[in-house]
Amino acid sequence: MPTDASGAPPLWAPWYGAGFLDAFVRFWKKYARFDGRASRSEFWWWYLANAIVVTVLFSAYIASILVWAAGATTTDEYGTTTSTGGFPAVALLFAGLLGLWGLATFVPSLALGWRRVHDAGLAGPFWLVSFAAGVAGIVFGCLESSPAGAQYDRPEAPGPQV
Repeated sequence: MPTDASGAPPLWAPWYGAGFLDAFVRFWKKYARFDGRASRSEFWWWYLANAIVVTVLFSAYIASILVWAAGATTTDEYGTTTSTGGFPAVALLFAGLLGLWGLATFVPSLALGWRRVHDAGLAGPFWLVSFAAGVAGIVFGCLESSPAGAQYDRPEAPGPQV
C-alpha cells in the first residue's frame, strides 16, 4: 500500500493501526466519503474522541443548570422566598454547542460507519441497521477486516483529475 512522507496511507485506503490524533484528523478529511474503507482503529478512536467532546459539553450544560438552580431562589431573614427566574444563558450556550457538534458530525459519522462496514466486506447500507438496533453499531465496529472489502476502494490516480 502506498504511503505519504509521514507514513500515512492515502485517504481512499484504510489506515490500520492509526493513532488517536491521526484518526481524528482523518475523520474530518474524509468528511462525507462513503466510498473506501475505515479500519477498526479509525472507527474506535473517532468514537472515543466524539464521546469525550459530547461528555464535556453535556457535563458543562448540566453543571450550568445545577449552579443556576442552586442560586435560583433566595430566602431573606423574614422567611420570604424570592425566585431569580430565567434560564441561564450559559446553559443555552452549551446546549447550542452540543447541537452544532451533533449537526457537524452526523454526516461524517454516518460515512465512517459506512466505510467501516465496507472494511468488513459488507455493503455500506448494512450500517443503517445500527439505527434500528444500537448494538449493531458495536458489532460492526468489532468485525475483522476482510480482503473482500477492497472492492469498495476507489484508488485515486496520481496527477490531474478530469
